[in-house]
Amino acid sequence: MVNICCIGAGYVGGPSCAVIAYQCHDINVTIVDLNQARIDAWNSDNLPIYEPGLDEIVFARRGKNLFFSTNVDQAIIDADLIFVSVNTPTKKTGMGAGMAADLAYIETATRRIAQVATTSKIVIEKSTVPCRTAQSMRTILEANSSKDIRFDILSNPEFLAEGTAISDLTKPDRVLIGCLQTPEGFAAQQKLVDVYTRWIPKEKVITMNLWSSELSKLAANALLAQRISSINALSAICEATGADVDEVAYACGTDSRIGPKFLKASVGFGGSCFQKDILNLVYLSEQLFLPEVAAYWKSVVTMNEYQKMRFTHRIVRTLFNTVTNKKIALLGFAFKKDTGDTRESAAITLSSYLIQEHANIAIYDPKVSAKQIKMDLTEPGVGTNEADVNKHVTVCESAYEACAGAAAIVICTEWDEFKMGQTDYQKIFDSMQKPAFIFDGRLILDAPKLREIGFRVETIGKSI
Repeated sequence: MVNICCIGAGYVGGPSCAVIAYQCHDINVTIVDLNQARIDAWNSDNLPIYEPGLDEIVFARRGKNLFFSTNVDQAIIDADLIFVSVNTPTKKTGMGAGMAADLAYIETATRRIAQVATTSKIVIEKSTVPCRTAQSMRTILEANSSKDIRFDILSNPEFLAEGTAISDLTKPDRVLIGCLQTPEGFAAQQKLVDVYTRWIPKEKVITMNLWSSELSKLAANALLAQRISSINALSAICEATGADVDEVAYACGTDSRIGPKFLKASVGFGGSCFQKDILNLVYLSEQLFLPEVAAYWKSVVTMNEYQKMRFTHRIVRTLFNTVTNKKIALLGFAFKKDTGDTRESAAITLSSYLIQEHANIAIYDPKVSAKQIKMDLTEPGVGTNEADVNKHVTVCESAYEACAGAAAIVICTEWDEFKMGQTDYQKIFDSMQKPAFIFDGRLILDAPKLREIGFRVETIGKSI
């Protein structure tokens, strides 16, 4: 029996290791975290993460070969392979603030492994980290090695898209496993290869050196974010010239050299990876004395922030240059559909701006709690305080409640239930102030049909 321990029960560690347990019934998988409430949720009927298909996988194997615990030390002692999947947030203070990743949790987990391990371990870097992070982990582990205990380190970055994480894990485009180019490194690498090839075709499990694996994760996210910022930059030109951004994206996407993916204009990208990984690249480039490279990647983030502000300014301008005391319904708060994750959500920036303009905001999202919304809007750096949020923000139980009496609707997340046919927009129109405005920040609505109802529709990347 192989024993796997995963340190960190978040968006990456939980689903990733649950799928391993689901696919390999003869492997014991223990997911550990110091957060008791999170572990309690994983052991309950209401998992702490919403991800389509995750419930079925966890409920099928939990208590059999999948376990959730706060006993970190025992899980480390028992494990043969240890995934380190802790949070690596962007630093808010100190050197590299605003760009560099805070590796405190990575170091703490690594030191804990070194301190309590009684047998040799393979330590697998799963968190999204800057290139060469494995070097510091290796230094800590090797300093604690002995003739009886050996630590080998691998890089196995995740490539999960929230909302499709289970299919990404069960049928991935590729799995990367990086190792030190030594006999011991290759042997450790093969042990992890043997786990993944239980259900993934061998040709999709790609082996490489440790540093290439780390950089490939940052590079992939940066290139995807670059495409979003590129189409969003073009959306501004479309609005000014009368072009239709959907038509432009379709025309470009038919070019086999470009392809159609990640060419959907929107109010801006969010989530836990894109902005953080690009800023990691910016910081890495600056540390390597490559200022032009740093400026290039920084422009992708700058374009994303510009898109958010451009959209919010359009809302105020359209509403007769003032939103003071006007009720505005925000439909969606998660950074994208099919997830409850709100990290770097465009809705946070939009809400903060509207609060500062003294608008009254009614927010509805099917998977984000009122507690999470209030927490996000009062985070340091967002620009709003608890008193303003309590005064100007109401979290609603349905789209109809949020829209009743509103002067405008803003689509912030592309949830299917907000599409025409899923929501009765005639009913919503009848309940709103007139003129009734709707701002489609995700290009999911049928603007001509909404105009027939009587809405005044504003759409990203379109002048009418």
